[in-house]
Formats: sequence, C-alpha cells, structure tokens
Amino acid sequence: MDKLLIRGGNRLSGEIIISGAKNAALPILCAGLLTADTVQLSNVPHLQDVTTMLKLLRQMGLRVEQDGARVALNGGAIDRLEAPYEMVKTMRASILVLGPLVARFGEARVSLPGGCAIGSRPVDQHIKGLQAMGAEITIEAGYIHAKAKKLKGARIATDMITVTGTENLLMAATLADGETVLDNAAREPEVTDLANLLVAMGARIDGIGTARLVVQGVERLHGASHAVIADRIETGTFLCAAAAAGGDVTLKNTRTDILDVALDKLREAGVIVTSGDDWIRVQMAARPKAVSFRTTEYPGFPTDMQAQFMALNCIAEGSSRVTETIFENRFMHVQEMNRLGASITIEGHTAIIEGIDKLVGAPVMATDLRASASLVIAALAAQGETLIDRIYHLDRGYDRMEAKLSAVGAHIQRVK
Repeated sequence: MDKLLIRGGNRLSGEIIISGAKNAALPILCAGLLTADTVQLSNVPHLQDVTTMLKLLRQMGLRVEQDGARVALNGGAIDRLEAPYEMVKTMRASILVLGPLVARFGEARVSLPGGCAIGSRPVDQHIKGLQAMGAEITIEAGYIHAKAKKLKGARIATDMITVTGTENLLMAATLADGETVLDNAAREPEVTDLANLLVAMGARIDGIGTARLVVQGVERLHGASHAVIADRIETGTFLCAAAAAGGDVTLKNTRTDILDVALDKLREAGVIVTSGDDWIRVQMAARPKAVSFRTTEYPGFPTDMQAQFMALNCIAEGSSRVTETIFENRFMHVQEMNRLGASITIEGHTAIIEGIDKLVGAPVMATDLRASASLVIAALAAQGETLIDRIYHLDRGYDRMEAKLSAVGAHIQRVK
C-alpha cells in the first residue's frame, strides 16, 4: 500500500495547474447514459474515482474513448442496467447512474452506495424524488430496483439540500414527460456545470444556479462537447498548503468566482491574495491568524474545505472554532493532527483549536479523502518527517498531488 513521506519546513514557490473538478466530472460522466449520441468531454481529471466510474459505465455498455484529459462517451449500445455492489461500494457517486437509467431505459438496479466513512449520507431523497415522478422502487438484497414505463414531471421539494440528489433528479427530469420543479435544489457550481452540459445536449432547464430548477422534459437528448469546471476544492487545498508552509504560489486554470468564502477566510488569516480570470496568486510570509467558520451548503463555507483550514488553524496565532453542519462524522482527522502536536478538542459538532508555533512530524493515517489532504498540509508545515498511510483516499480526489507539490518546492515522495 502506498504512503506519502513528507519532510516539512520548505517554503513553496512556483505554479500549479489545477485539474478538472472531481465532483463535477462524476455526474457529467453519468450524463453520457442519457443519449445514444457521443458526448465529448475535456478537462476530465485523472483520479481513482473517475477511473472507477468509467469502469462502471463501460460495464453497462457505454463506449468510452480516453486520451489524457479528454473523454468521449457513446451510449448507443448500453445493454446492462445494473451497478453492482463490487463497483459501487468504493464510490458513493455511483448512485448517479440511477436517474439517467430509469429516465432513458425505464429500469435500473443499483447497489446501495459506499464511499468515505464521513457520515450516513442517505439516498432516501433520490428515491423519494423518483417515486414522485412515477417510478416504482423496491429495495432488495442491498439493491435499489427502480422501474418506470415513462417518468412523469412532478414538483419535488427535498427534505434537505442534497448535491447528488439534485443531480440525479435533474438528469431524470430531462427525459420525463412534462414539467419537473426541483425546490430546495443544491446550488453548488458542480451542479451548475452538469446543468450547462445537459442544456448543450438539448435539455430545457430554467433557474440554473438557483435553489429552484424548472425542467421541461424532452423526447431525446443529443451529443455535445463540454469542458469540466476547475476543481475549487483542489484549488482551496493548494491555497491552504501555500498558506501553511509559506511562500509564493500561483494557481492556473482555476476560478475565483466559486471560491469567495474560502478566499475571504484566507485573507482573514493574513494571506495576500491576488487573482485574475483564471489564476490565483497567494503570498504568505508570516504565521497565519486563526479563523473561525461554520460549514454550510454553497455559497457558504464548503464542508470539503473544513479539514484543510483546520490544518492551517493548528499553526495559527490564536484560537478558533470550527463547526461542521453537513456531515456528522467529519472530525476523524483531529486525532491524527493531534499526533503531530496540534491542540484540538471536540465539543459536539464543534472543534476548538488552540494554535501552536510548530507541529512535529509523526506517522499518521488518512481516514477519508479531505482528511488525507489536511494531513499533507499539516505535514508540510511540521518540523521533521511525516509518513501518511492509506493515501488511496487521496488518490480518489487529487490528481498527482505529490507531483504538483514537488514542483513548487515541497519535499514529498510516494513510497511503497
């Protein structure tokens, strides 16, 4: 099993190219199930989750051609309407095949999903929405079995804001009869990116980027070309790395308009931030100042950046409070950070961090995707060597992180 060996203390300097967004690429790949034509995608990140999704789609009969960050999908020969447990158990986003399959083929059999152990993340909102559109759904032997001769438009108000739920129901609604209204829809940029692709494929969607999506179903969708949005979480992770280690780093192929809250918090921490249309430069020459925040749905502070900012707070001047409102089990990195010398205590859904001068390297273990990124940031700022185990979590969502960090001066290497 691979590990990362990091020697901290090096300032970072140079440029990093940001990859396409994992959380946009996965639903966008599933959109290839909605048409018999070819969907041409660019800026697709090279990630373990993307590899897993493409393997699942190929197994269903979707034709896939891949050339670096370019992927061509053709759904003209899909012959298996099932997502088996052995494929789904490692990646929760596999549930995103459910809506497209039922909408286009009238049936789907999808295993209940797995993924990171950061909370229950139930799929009941997906099921409730599809049932409102006329699907008959049973759960048997760990599988969701959905059938519908033809989905019908409906008004759906989810009990909670759910990103994958919004994406699943949005894809299903594009081929349903009549009008579907999705109230309490997720507003994340990755949802907007999916909606923009669907419109390019011939879907009729109003309210893109808002909490109310109105979809007029069409008879069929056609092929299209689309570039996956830049990964705002990868961007934020490298911003925190530069802030924690110190230095002068410019991120290319990214966007500032979908990172407002994180950039404001970095400025509050004392980071000098300058930016243009597709680049962000961060300069850090002093110890960061502690920043408190509360995670919430977009456009609020993203839960996927909570652990990375907590790493920054560990070495900050002052104390901070971090409240997690999205997932009930997303403080598993705290124990590992405390092994590096951090001073973090947990009170319910809030972590209280007392900043210290220096962390000290030690063996630690990644527990989920974003926790593993936070341990890399902490290790870059620590004295001595840190060995991070179970980095397969990291590979699920970051494209060659160690190579990108090495290029800007980090002492980081992958070891067996």
